[in-house]
Amino acid sequence: MSTERAASERSRVAAFQKPSVALGIGQIASTLLPYFALVAAMYVAASFSTWLTLALAIPAAGLVVRVFVIQHDCGHGSFFRSRRANEALGWVCSVITLTPFANWRRQHANHHAVWNNLDRRSEGADIYSTCLTVEEYQRLSPLRRRLYRAVRHPLVALVLIPPLVFIVLYRLPFDTPSSWRRERMSVYATDLAVGAILATLMLTLGVGPVVLVQLPIMVLASIIGVWIFAVQHKFDDAVWSRQAGWDTTSASLRGSSYLRLPRVLQWFTGNIGFHHLHHLAPRVPNYRLDACHRACPDISGQARPLSLWEALRAPRFALWDEASARMVRFADL
Repeated sequence: MSTERAASERSRVAAFQKPSVALGIGQIASTLLPYFALVAAMYVAASFSTWLTLALAIPAAGLVVRVFVIQHDCGHGSFFRSRRANEALGWVCSVITLTPFANWRRQHANHHAVWNNLDRRSEGADIYSTCLTVEEYQRLSPLRRRLYRAVRHPLVALVLIPPLVFIVLYRLPFDTPSSWRRERMSVYATDLAVGAILATLMLTLGVGPVVLVQLPIMVLASIIGVWIFAVQHKFDDAVWSRQAGWDTTSASLRGSSYLRLPRVLQWFTGNIGFHHLHHLAPRVPNYRLDACHRACPDISGQARPLSLWEALRAPRFALWDEASARMVRFADL
């Protein structure tokens, strides 16, 4: 892609990055009000029906995912024009998502600097946004290959690990450099706020109802959220490049997917399925991504659309084959 064309496409998408106070407040209201109403209904239901409580956890978890997308936008400074408003809202959201705002924001910035870049994978690495090449995998010992495959099995990577990360690991600055003082403090501040809220609820309502309500919501929300993130960069024809051939525009449109979800799921996930546009212009708020997609069909048309069924299969593509320039499954070896 020529430099002029790439700049033009980034400029057209960036035209949608102006925040809207009205749209932002509307999204907050349409997310937080039903979330708190559902949680209240779950506490009422917990007194007479475990199954009804668990059923209500499904839409509540979907709303937590939507809260996380709002927090994500605040981390990019895109939800509101004001930096202080973004930071305040991001911190409030972090108490619901159990994700320390300042710490996650800085870690996520690393992802935006190096996604799908084979030569800089270690700078923003986690098992969901990095991978080995086929050659690197084949050089591993048999034991290390088995371990690598086991950790990336969909049941482990997408079902077991996400709740562990959000509920346990985010309570500690386990991978935060000691020089990131503000980010480390955000972990402790979030823990303090979450702990105070849970303690108050348990003293008021009892330990059992609080566990029955809060735990299923976070388990489901973490699984859904991590799955969405994982399929945005690892699918069969996602493109990974060496530093010499990597550029923002190509990496956005060929290294990020367009997750084409049913309208109701697009709403719950805060339009994050337009991930190719988000990477092309990270400061476009989520509530403008759909309009941007419709206004720029020639740009969106360059991204790989994933149906819901294709997205469910995408996590099996775990290795980059430099010879064929495609993501492959372990079974393909």
